[in-house]
Amino acid sequence: MSLSVVESDLPEVRTAAVSAAASAEARSHLDWLESEAIHILREVAGECANPVLFFSGGKDSIVLLRLAEKAFRPARFPFPLLHIDTGHNFAEVVEFRDARAAELGERLLVRSVEDSMRRGTVRLRSPLESRNAAQSVTLLEAVAEFGFDACIGGARRDEEKARAKERVFSFRDEFGQWDPKNQRPELWSLYNARVHRGEHVRVFPISNWTELDVWQYIARERLAVPSIYYAHARQVVRRNGLLMPVTELTPPADDDVVETLSVRFRTVGDVTCTSPVESAAATVAEIIEETAQTTVTERGATRRDDQTSDASMERRKKEGYF
Repeated sequence: MSLSVVESDLPEVRTAAVSAAASAEARSHLDWLESEAIHILREVAGECANPVLFFSGGKDSIVLLRLAEKAFRPARFPFPLLHIDTGHNFAEVVEFRDARAAELGERLLVRSVEDSMRRGTVRLRSPLESRNAAQSVTLLEAVAEFGFDACIGGARRDEEKARAKERVFSFRDEFGQWDPKNQRPELWSLYNARVHRGEHVRVFPISNWTELDVWQYIARERLAVPSIYYAHARQVVRRNGLLMPVTELTPPADDDVVETLSVRFRTVGDVTCTSPVESAAATVAEIIEETAQTTVTERGATRRDDQTSDASMERRKKEGYF
């Protein structure tokens, strides 16, 4: 059989090639990022026996849920949702988390740092100490409880320099620890999810996204997010170059000057370590415009627990943090 193309077939071949090229050019960068993330989610479902998806109600995990819908609907997700609750989360975010999981009809598992404290596996130096780092203990306890071999999270490489060292499939040993020097190659987007009993991988489908990509995707997909992502009036004090919200958990000191400012949260986490930023952005379009102009990462601008070397992200990740 001849493998050559006969002359009469050439117009059709050219037409098909031109059509394919035009289709590729028409795809936006969000289309490419979405396709990559869907591929990664399906790889997890195909390779892993017992995966789970982290869902906190934050913007990145909201995007992950949308990607999971596109990867697996109309079927149910091939994994439950999991949130490690510090007990000091913003009420608006917790309410959104529960409502969104119920809307999707997916199973939501919640494990609390307070439960670990009652078991004695977490001990704080003071009642108002940030519980953010303590989440590592509760997370590893949940992984052991359910026997998860893959944990899907919404971390992105642009957030923080330690997260920039992560692979898409990031290996954790039997102690839940991460060694940045002992990670698997991922040439040609080939992922190795093989683990021994007690080990697991953390999987980050939106590793290559930026904060701007996330907000542009939220706009394109018309996704709802908790209200505190939008500008609102809030009492704050200024400490170490950051704003601190005035709450029962974070009361002002005697020498603090309490101000009421228009602020929004770029990232949401434990109340005791998450700062808002001054902003008038009250719509997704305004947030996109503001994000495109910022020169400071969201964690650099808002996470007080990242400001000290003894609480560095890399050290916490080595101990099992997200």
